[in-house]
Amino acid sequence: MDTPISRAEHEEFAKRMESENQRLKDEDTRQNKRLDLLEESVREMSALATSVEKLATNMAGMVKVQEQQGKRLETLEGRDGEMWRKVVGYIVTAVLGIVIGFAFRQIGI
Repeated sequence: MDTPISRAEHEEFAKRMESENQRLKDEDTRQNKRLDLLEESVREMSALATSVEKLATNMAGMVKVQEQQGKRLETLEGRDGEMWRKVVGYIVTAVLGIVIGFAFRQIGI
């Protein structure tokens, strides 16, 4: 301590330090708000990622069910077509039987 400082210099230094401390405190407050917003954003992104994962799982299950339903629908449609073909076959057989029977009757057999 070579030369002592005056009271006015000390008060000016104290005032500047107080001002600097307030500036640092304000900056800390701003940074804390930014960190809070960033943390909230990360939480929302995490929740969104979880929701998307659940949605993908549900969609995969729905695709499997839809494939099964498609197979069942093909089977049901095939049954109707198959039954229609049988009915047409019986009708054709009956008509041919009648025509052949009529022809034999005309011939006298």
